[in-house]
Amino acid sequence: MPVTAIPSRYGIGGFSPEAYEFVNRLERAGQKIWQVLPMGPTGYGDSPYQSASTYAGNPYMISLDQLKADGLLTQEECDTADCGGNPGAVPYEQIYRTRYEVLRKAYERFDKTAEPAYTHFVEENGNWLEDYALYCVIKKQQNDRPWMEWPDPLRLRDEAVLEELWETAGDEIGFVIFRQYEFAKQWGRLKAYANDKGIRILGDIPIYAAMDSADAWADPAQFQFDADLKPAGVAGCPPDAYAVDGQLWGNPLYDWPYHRETGYSWWISRMRHIQTLYDIVRIDHFRGFESYYSVPYGDTTARNGHWEPGPGLEIFRALEAALGKMDVVAEDLGFLTDSVREMVRESGYPGMKVLQFAFEGNPHNEYLPHNHIRNCIVYTGTHDNETSRGWFKSAPEYARKYCLDYLGCPEHTEDQFAEDMIRAALSSVADTAVIPMQDYLNLDNRARINEPSTLGGINWCWRMQPGAFTDELADRIRRLTERYGRC
Repeated sequence: MPVTAIPSRYGIGGFSPEAYEFVNRLERAGQKIWQVLPMGPTGYGDSPYQSASTYAGNPYMISLDQLKADGLLTQEECDTADCGGNPGAVPYEQIYRTRYEVLRKAYERFDKTAEPAYTHFVEENGNWLEDYALYCVIKKQQNDRPWMEWPDPLRLRDEAVLEELWETAGDEIGFVIFRQYEFAKQWGRLKAYANDKGIRILGDIPIYAAMDSADAWADPAQFQFDADLKPAGVAGCPPDAYAVDGQLWGNPLYDWPYHRETGYSWWISRMRHIQTLYDIVRIDHFRGFESYYSVPYGDTTARNGHWEPGPGLEIFRALEAALGKMDVVAEDLGFLTDSVREMVRESGYPGMKVLQFAFEGNPHNEYLPHNHIRNCIVYTGTHDNETSRGWFKSAPEYARKYCLDYLGCPEHTEDQFAEDMIRAALSSVADTAVIPMQDYLNLDNRARINEPSTLGGINWCWRMQPGAFTDELADRIRRLTERYGRC
């Protein structure tokens, strides 16, 4: 359940009273894990996997109600940010136009000298916070142009120019830092509330940084850039049955020899930070550490890419040497080779089994429940899949028939199918089962989170309707969870 999908008055889910009520319902439902999407600031396309920072939090999630309770906003000011005309979808453009104005009013009343935690936050996060604040300020001054198009003194980080900007843009820099402080403070409270109720947070760390990000601008040496900071290749994945042209993500590729020479220090810092946000970390595109797909920069599809070797398990040995044993989930979906499977096995991290990938007619398909292993997480579907109800409606007839026969319910209809899939997931031997909220609500593809290789449309917009997570639904979820020994 994405944080952004929680119902609230102000157009997008966040750390509002409704989020605490969601946690209360999870407790009533007997749940132990709440999985969320990445929570970084989003940009063009609204994807949380293309964030302006691998460290920063999304200011849209800051609760205006909490700022009002802290005496930083009035109700009238909160009302100006009421973008809730359609409670079922996030209106990103409207939020972009209104939210920062309201947050600025809170910043103008904020007294950092009265909160010792603020100074501690700035000191603890100095390794990324200052560069991110500068990046945000410059980007605003440059009319939101990506850093690759900034004038050379800014693009190439002329030290004198940046020092002058730090002096002259102090108020704007302070506003960026305030937003990050409030995000961290409010999320910390919500996470602690969930943890106190026995609910752990499973968060998501995208493998790649965005091309237009503070990470790429502040430390280009860690990426495959030439002397003029132009990328040789960008990230993607090859053509397959789901995307005939492959997927062109466009992220800069890591210079893995450089990371090896530095002892993977950037990754250690990043993971240390992520572990303050989440209890369990799902590492997106885990196979990219074994080998990664490089697409020539400038290509319009991913057809002409090729595979290059990654760092393998060496990076995870370095992380665990520095941070201790990590609670990690390996997102091992997509094109898998024997060497990738061996890396996942050797890591000891649980992989993922998605039921929607199971019903092609092959009884040896690794996603079929009878082929599951204990050390994995089973899903009916993920944020990149259709809802279970939507899959039933759109799947080829042979797949639908095979699935219903396999599940032992050949006469079941679209109305019953989501619960059939939920039961199949919960009855798996997998140590953990994660069910998308949309499946418990029995929603169709209008509630889909994302369709890979597409931009815009309904992607990343779905929100749960107010009042949808009732006590009755929580009790039904609990009965299912108890029935399969997972409560």
